[in-house]
Amino acid sequence: MRRGRCPPDGSPLTLRAAALSDIPALTLLWTESLRSEEEGTADVARLVEVSLAGDAHRIVVAEYDGAFAGAVLLRLVTVSPLNLTPMVHLASPTVLPEFRRRGVGRALVEAGVAFAEEHDVSQVSTASLSTSRDANRFMARLGLATRASFRIAPTATVRARITAMRPTMTRPPRQQLTSVLAARRSMRRTTTQRAG
Repeated sequence: MRRGRCPPDGSPLTLRAAALSDIPALTLLWTESLRSEEEGTADVARLVEVSLAGDAHRIVVAEYDGAFAGAVLLRLVTVSPLNLTPMVHLASPTVLPEFRRRGVGRALVEAGVAFAEEHDVSQVSTASLSTSRDANRFMARLGLATRASFRIAPTATVRARITAMRPTMTRPPRQQLTSVLAARRSMRRTTTQRAG
């Protein structure tokens, strides 16, 4: 993708492929999605290098009046590891707060659609935080429907929950428990009758 031009309507919005010089701005833009600041910078640098070297990834940068306004990472993937239908995933389409409501988000999604058309791919996907009401509404307005919920948790948390849910070997089977409770009730009655 070459440097974009202003659209015919005279809007100061342009789209272009990311360059190595965009790494700091991209790292700051996607900071909430990255592992950490230090690792994130290295990760973003690798992503920019891969997008410049190949055809299966592309990072599109939006500029508004020449200022960095947002970006999206486009990736050719499959629907899932089990469903090998090709799809373009729009990862982290993000617009800086001061450039929202100016068509930047729509332009980034449109770049994803153009990337899909360029590769003859019939489906696009994206993900947004479940807590981001505005992002989810925006994607819904563009026709992107919820197909699955992506859940994540620390391994230790899931291990603890699984262990807590596992039946313990010391618990007696249900029938045995019923018999024990019946025997205790009978013993209480006998003890009460003797005391009285």
